[in-house]
Amino acid sequence: MASGLTRCGNFSTIPARHGSVVVVGTEAGVEDFSARQDLFLHRLSRAMRLATHSLLAFLLWTLAHVGIVSGQMPPVGANPLLPTPGIQFVDPSVSPSPGGYGDAGQPLYMPAPVYDGLPPLVAVVEPQMQWPRWFAGASGLLMTRTLPTGHATSTIPGQGTVLATNNAAATWPGGVDLHIGRWLWAEQSHAIEGIYWGVYGIGSTDSVAANSNQFMAVPQAPGVQISGQPASHFLAFARAQEVSRSDLVNNVEINWLYAPGGRPEFLDPAQRRVTWMWLAGFRFFELQDVVTFTSLSGSAPPGATFGTQGGADQALLSVATNNNLFGGQIGLKFDWRVLPQVRLAIVPKFMLGGNAVTNTSFLSSGAGSPATFPGGSAVNVHSATSTFATVGSVDTGVAWDVTPAWTLSMGYRVVGVGNVIQSDAVWPTSITSAGSLSTLSTSGSSIIHGGFAGFEGRF
Repeated sequence: MASGLTRCGNFSTIPARHGSVVVVGTEAGVEDFSARQDLFLHRLSRAMRLATHSLLAFLLWTLAHVGIVSGQMPPVGANPLLPTPGIQFVDPSVSPSPGGYGDAGQPLYMPAPVYDGLPPLVAVVEPQMQWPRWFAGASGLLMTRTLPTGHATSTIPGQGTVLATNNAAATWPGGVDLHIGRWLWAEQSHAIEGIYWGVYGIGSTDSVAANSNQFMAVPQAPGVQISGQPASHFLAFARAQEVSRSDLVNNVEINWLYAPGGRPEFLDPAQRRVTWMWLAGFRFFELQDVVTFTSLSGSAPPGATFGTQGGADQALLSVATNNNLFGGQIGLKFDWRVLPQVRLAIVPKFMLGGNAVTNTSFLSSGAGSPATFPGGSAVNVHSATSTFATVGSVDTGVAWDVTPAWTLSMGYRVVGVGNVIQSDAVWPTSITSAGSLSTLSTSGSSIIHGGFAGFEGRF
């Protein structure tokens, strides 16, 4: 017996500071009390486990059917469809009785609760954007370009210049603009897009002609032979002379878009009228000039014109310059919704990068026979260099959001390029050696501008 506990007959006493505490009862009574205490604790533990499982089952049922995932709640008084009412949750820590019921392992029946109209006590999961992710569009272009000061190609002694490179003026040919892209991730605030647009055949033809055979070509080519005859046979005292131009522009972009305020075509104008997107990416821009000069010999038969006898009576000089600009660019897409379905859109961009420059010039007969220098080498020179260059552009237009999936747009585009080579600026004044045709001047600039109209689809 533990120290401090004294037996007194069938009674036990526990010493205290002032007297003794008497525990009334027999040994049998103490044992009965302990048994009842153990039974009480066992039933309490079992009840707490069942209550815990019941609470967990109710929370799981609520999370699955009060609309947390979809963000919607059922009508007041309605029963959720799943899980099927009557599903049983069994305490796995005990074994059920053979009949399925009893003091140990009795299943817990969960009736279907009725929604009372109160909001759930858990945070609603924000739904993902359901806007279409892909977008693509096409536009038609009608564009032209500015030209540098022309260089003389034909003169009349005593009268001066009668024909120059800028007489082959820039026209307004058509082109095409294509773009495609995709919005990324759940919030659709980032996208990647690819753009191509091009304009081809910018240029025209101009000529002078007279039976007096008085036109002098610029350049002359002393010592150069064309089809076995001196070049002056074709270039001096010619019957007619012609200059033509054919320029082209190609543009390729890959941009990363960031729309902090959302996609403008889907926003409610009552909430936000002005939105913008930042863009950054890579840009390639090509500007090519091809200026061709043709001189009809004064000894050509009467009535001969350009192309007569397959060009055997004429000389042809071609100067083709090409600029391949490439580098990183940044920009902005600004949208202002002026009407519920109409937006004013402005897209400025700026690129700073390199420019791979070439100049390919040759002299030949109209039939294609190459001219030769005194040493016998062909008058066909290709030169190349590189420099830095800039490209800046602004698109200003109006977009009509016909439906959430389709937009019609039209506007005007202005593109400026700097530090470029142009055929007019490197036109030769005399051809005596390969160096006469290898000039590479990259101090030029040009503005390409014109209108566009097209559509965009989202899917």
